[in-house]
Amino acid sequence: MQTLPVNGFDMAYLEAGDGPPLVCVHGSLCDFRIWSSVMGLLSKKHRVIAPSLRHFFPDHWDGVGDTYSIAQHVDDVIAFIEKLGVGPVDLMGHSRGGHITFRVAQRRPDLLRRLILAEPGGELDASLDPAYKPGPSPIAARIAASAEVIAKGDIDGGLAIFIDALEGPGAWKRMPATPKQLLRDNATTLIGQMRDARPPFSKADAEAIKTPTLFIGGANTRGTIPLVLRALAANVKGSRTEMIPRTTHPMFEQAPRKYCEIVLAFLAEA
Repeated sequence: MQTLPVNGFDMAYLEAGDGPPLVCVHGSLCDFRIWSSVMGLLSKKHRVIAPSLRHFFPDHWDGVGDTYSIAQHVDDVIAFIEKLGVGPVDLMGHSRGGHITFRVAQRRPDLLRRLILAEPGGELDASLDPAYKPGPSPIAARIAASAEVIAKGDIDGGLAIFIDALEGPGAWKRMPATPKQLLRDNATTLIGQMRDARPPFSKADAEAIKTPTLFIGGANTRGTIPLVLRALAANVKGSRTEMIPRTTHPMFEQAPRKYCEIVLAFLAEA
């Protein structure tokens, strides 16, 4: 593990391999360890750099304060890439990390060579969703319900609410011990995520992305996440989409070899 000082915070990161730099941004309740299933394969062709965002493991945050937000994390990723000093990077984000990397591509396309969005998290506004209704989204309501239980000290109870809503009833109970512990290590970040003020994606946002972009999805992912992926992919000019059969939202953990095959082929293009 290494660290870089970023906006007053020592951002921890893992690094493996040599070659063109590939920065990987994790999603909600995760940290740099979530990429362990693909770092070996990706690092055969790339210098893979996986940071843990502010307040995620190895940091142990109590959920207090206003320094957890999409805006803060976007600022931090931009500063992290600048501090690396390696020129334009390939940038990959999953879930909430996909939302962050999307916003980085909007603001600082000069820092990027290629963009990979693995089921980016977020909501759609009326320009992308004819059924749009103002107010809290189902995802926001799920996060709030989970965070409320976690804030009371029931870590496993709060995580069960979140994971079961994402992956189906009983998903938390069936989860192996190691990934459960990773989620526990980051549980308090859901308290901050209640205050995320995450802006919805718009048609103009998607059309503003000029970086060559690959969308990756799990063919069996539930809920609104696939709708967000399809709407963005339809409006990011020149983008492509790959769906991995028999996988859900954590598709790179469920089918790491296929995931890496798709990513490496995309990154190898001139």
